[in-house]
Amino acid sequence: MESLIFYIGVIGNVISVFMFLSPVGTFWRIIKHRSTEDFESLPYVCTLLSSSLWTYYGIIKPGAYLVATVNGFGIVVEIIYVSLFLIYAPVKMRNKTAILAGILDMGVLAAVILATRLALHGEVRIDAIGFMCAGLNIIMYGSPLAAMKTVVTTKSVEYMPFFLSFFFFLNGGIWTFYAILTQDYFLGVPNGAGFLLGIAQLVLYVIYMNAKPSSNVSERLEEGWEQESLISSSNYSN
Repeated sequence: MESLIFYIGVIGNVISVFMFLSPVGTFWRIIKHRSTEDFESLPYVCTLLSSSLWTYYGIIKPGAYLVATVNGFGIVVEIIYVSLFLIYAPVKMRNKTAILAGILDMGVLAAVILATRLALHGEVRIDAIGFMCAGLNIIMYGSPLAAMKTVVTTKSVEYMPFFLSFFFFLNGGIWTFYAILTQDYFLGVPNGAGFLLGIAQLVLYVIYMNAKPSSNVSERLEEGWEQESLISSSNYSN
């Protein structure tokens, strides 16, 4: 059983790496244009917070090192993404990003770690962090739901790239299986929901894949969905 858990966790790590790297094309465009254009930094700031909390959870929970490793990688990637906003965003967006990162990724994270280390111990501390991680992921479900609503409204999958949906499905499924094997409900609930949302996205893709593209769909909107969906997709990689 221990070997199975390890191999499933490794597979989950590999899939999660693809999820974290899914917006690389968008950021390459930002670097080439030297501008973040109309893209929002909030998804990346929130994903950085979530990855940090899951890394802390993986460190303090015995046997959860595979959760810590993949989210540790996520921390590095999200720091790069946020840094690019601080470099290339217009002044207003740059200031907004700095404030959000300071409050969420530094203030909230430091407060959570300090409070749980001083006030809580043992299983109670682990459960508290796990509850916060799961709750944060559930709150972030709005991104794929918004994309799915757009697909139904426009009757087109132009806003929902297939491979992102496919890896979203795989990621939720593999980590749900891992959570069942390890009896980790905090890990299982958000990833189980992500798995179901991934199935729903693939079903919608099959239904609308042959629909004619609408004339007013732009490349930016497609990349914008990819950007926003990272909130949920990367946060299922725990």
